[in-house]
Order: sequence, then structure tokens, then C-alpha cells
Amino acid sequence: MALQLGDEAPDFTATSTEGELRFHEYLGESWGVLFSHPADFTPVCTTELGRVAALKGEFDKRNTRVVGLSVDALGSHETWSKDIEDVTGHKLNFPLVADQGRQVADTYGMIHPNASDTQTVRSVFVIGPDKKVKLTLTYPAATGRDFSEILRVIDSLQLTAKHKVATPADWRQGEDVIITTAVSDEEAKQRFPGYETVKPYLRKTPQPS
Repeated sequence: MALQLGDEAPDFTATSTEGELRFHEYLGESWGVLFSHPADFTPVCTTELGRVAALKGEFDKRNTRVVGLSVDALGSHETWSKDIEDVTGHKLNFPLVADQGRQVADTYGMIHPNASDTQTVRSVFVIGPDKKVKLTLTYPAATGRDFSEILRVIDSLQLTAKHKVATPADWRQGEDVIITTAVSDEEAKQRFPGYETVKPYLRKTPQPS
């Protein structure tokens, strides 16, 4: 069965461009992003890996560790990494797992039989410090991922895990948020003084710090 939100992200040990990787141990108390690629030397994925390398500082600010995955061999990854740096100007600075046996891809449901029975689809899993799956995304091969959106989602996930709020459509860091319906008006007055009632079920407040 496909992994669902709230499921524990399966642990695994695999070879990567940064040596043997024990996934849960590597994440530690951090948030994590695991994202897969159909194969090495694919054009869209080359741009994506370079983009993630460029954004490493943004992931670090969010206490988030990134792991890439492809079903090709480690030697292929190492050669591909030179192309990634050449094309994007950014050197690979996070582990890229070599999943030749497809153990990780199969465990995470990354193989899409309707597209291919050998290559991974382009999946994204955001994982919390509790090792539970917080977000899943699956992209078709022809559409590059928007990693700014993935960072935005991580901002929302981290905020809403800490406070009794939700984020509205198109929310960005620092904008107003929504008080969850589980919070009574009395509790809201204490937690979020000066909040705005738009509708009885929709109450807005500045983002908690």
C-alpha cells in the first residue's frame, strides 16, 4: 500500500554519494525531504538537483536534511554529479542514494507501473522529526518540481506543528494565519489577542512568532 500522511517513513540503509546512509539516523531530530529521480542523466532532474544544492542554506535554516534517490549505480551518480555542477553551477552537497535493487523505491511506492516498471516516478516526501510522513507529492517526468513551494510547505508544516493555526491559500512566511476550529473563542482570546473574526468558522490572526 502507498504511504499515507501520518505513517512512519520506513527506515533504510543504502549506499549514497556521501557513503553509507542510515536514513533515520541521518535525519536525527531534523525534518527531512526524500525525493526521487527516474534515472541519472535525465534533463529535468539535472536542473532539480542543482536547484536543491543552491537552496541548501534555506533547508539548513529550517533544520531540514535533504536526500535524493535514483535507481542507478553509485558510479553513475558520481559521474552525473559533475554534469549537475557544470549545468547549474552548483555542486551536489547532499546525499544521492544509489537504489539499484529498488528496495527503497518499492518500499516508498516510487515505482509507477503505468509509466515504467523499472524507473522511479518523481516523488517527494516531507518527514517530521517524529519520522512521520507530513507531505507527499508526485510529479510527472516532464514537469520540474518547484522547490520554493516545498520550502513554503515546510514553513507551514513547522508553524502548524507548533501552534494551533492553519495557513490559508497562497500563504507565505510572515503573513496572517487562521486559528483552527478546535480552538474555542475563549481560548483564542488568550492565545491570539486581537484576532479577527471573518466568519464564525474563519478567524484570522498575525503569524505567531
